[in-house]
Amino acid sequence: MIHVSDTLAGWRTRRSALDGRTIGFVPTMGALHRGHSSLVARCRAENEIVAVSLFVNPSQFNDPTDLQRYPRTLDHDLALLQSLGADEVIVPGAAELYPNGYRLRVEQHSSDLVMEGAYRPGFLQGVMTVVLKLLSLVRADRAYFGEKDYQQLRVVTEMTQEFFLPTRIIPCPTVRESSGLAMSSRNTLLSPEARERAGDLFRILTTAPSCAEARAALEAQGFRVEYVEERWARRLAAVHLDGVRLIDNVPVAELRAL
Repeated sequence: MIHVSDTLAGWRTRRSALDGRTIGFVPTMGALHRGHSSLVARCRAENEIVAVSLFVNPSQFNDPTDLQRYPRTLDHDLALLQSLGADEVIVPGAAELYPNGYRLRVEQHSSDLVMEGAYRPGFLQGVMTVVLKLLSLVRADRAYFGEKDYQQLRVVTEMTQEFFLPTRIIPCPTVRESSGLAMSSRNTLLSPEARERAGDLFRILTTAPSCAEARAALEAQGFRVEYVEERWARRLAAVHLDGVRLIDNVPVAELRAL
């Protein structure tokens, strides 16, 4: 039976009883979809205990409107996690995770101030800070992150190594809709027509001969493009469509020439 801890004191009591068993952890911001389900399923297959957090982290939003619009579906999320066989769900409040406000935080290196680090000031800082807090609370053997947020995945992996955290970060493949659109909680904010058109992001990223040509093709399809870049053997992009910001990436080895 799934157990929900909505206070950190309650979670610490639960955690003390789990010593000696392998713990897998899936940190999320809720509004769960098939991408999250795949993370939980892998976590279930590789660990004795599956813990999931549901927390919309305010410190990683540079736009207050974006934070306010972010979908919150707690009842749906808990029912889904129950069906997936999760054991522990942690639903902390912001006041508990940030008891002193946002006074102490993890800073990224200047080399990270590209792409998401450049276009979303404070985003990577907020991600690293909340992940460090959550990993310290859960003390999991493994934590599972999707490759859709590839720059975030890299930064979190480096942070755990830099601070000698015992948790191993497990990267998991991106799960896509039938159109090719990467699964994201933000997809629910798209109109039905825009959601179908959004699949062009993946198609163009995988077929354009160059980043410049990918940008031009995306703009021709009505996307407002922030960046299309190749780093870490990936082609990565961030765009806006229908007022919603979307990101995606594909391995360079999988790119197909037009």
